[in-house]
Amino acid sequence: MGDVNDEVLAERFEAARPRLRAVAQRMLGSAAEADDAVQEAWLRLHRADAGEVDNLAAWLTTVVGRICLDMLRSRAGRREEPLDAVDAPTGGGDPEEAAVLADSVGVALLVVLETLTPTERLAFVLHDMFAVSFEDIAVVVGRSPAAARQLASRARRRVQSGGSASAADVRRQREIVAAFLTASRTGDMTGLLTLLDPDVVMRADETAARMGGSGQSRGAEVVAEFFHGRAQGAEPADIDGAAGAVVRSPDGLARLALSFTVAGGRIIAIEVVAGARELAGLDITPLV
Repeated sequence: MGDVNDEVLAERFEAARPRLRAVAQRMLGSAAEADDAVQEAWLRLHRADAGEVDNLAAWLTTVVGRICLDMLRSRAGRREEPLDAVDAPTGGGDPEEAAVLADSVGVALLVVLETLTPTERLAFVLHDMFAVSFEDIAVVVGRSPAAARQLASRARRRVQSGGSASAADVRRQREIVAAFLTASRTGDMTGLLTLLDPDVVMRADETAARMGGSGQSRGAEVVAEFFHGRAQGAEPADIDGAAGAVVRSPDGLARLALSFTVAGGRIIAIEVVAGARELAGLDITPLV
């Protein structure tokens, strides 16, 4: 590559760096290791033919995911305990940055690191927290999109139960989702914002997006505005074992399902599914 191409490539990489670092921090629980993973992604990009990459941001996200997966597997092979460095970046970082990191990933990440396998962790973090498609996740883990979905679903259940499916945990998560649905129906913006994590991510499949949604949204205010005054026909249900809701057609068939990931008493992710094939693959259990 010429100097101009190198300069452009470096600019595009720097633009993607904050997202890549956030992915790596949530995967690894260590700011130092996250920086190592991002640096390795840069080296791989520099060795690759960037001109053949259609979506550089997506390519880099999957590359960082693969690097983190390898690091986690190596860590497990050495039987090391998961790192607990989420409360503050190492190396004399900015205290304000440390506080933001702890607020955004502390509870959910600690649970993920302690209870999930590397592949479950990757599927959960990339999909539920960064809205990466299961098709892209499947490439990273070397499995089918359906298997990647199952990995994320299994991880989601573990995260919601805090590693142990106690009746109290499940009941509390259902209460949070029920409160969210009530706030949505009644137009209680304050209630919605209280129940949503500041960095909540909502992902909708193609069918749901065509019904008036967005493929993906991030941030409590954006998601709360979307649900403000909605959910009129949503009924509480368990979706693949996770707290959720279902909207049915007049003949009783499910036409839309919402899965919620709850951690630390707040909703950190919402998945909206409306495609017939996708709905058929879900285990939907109404709550009476």
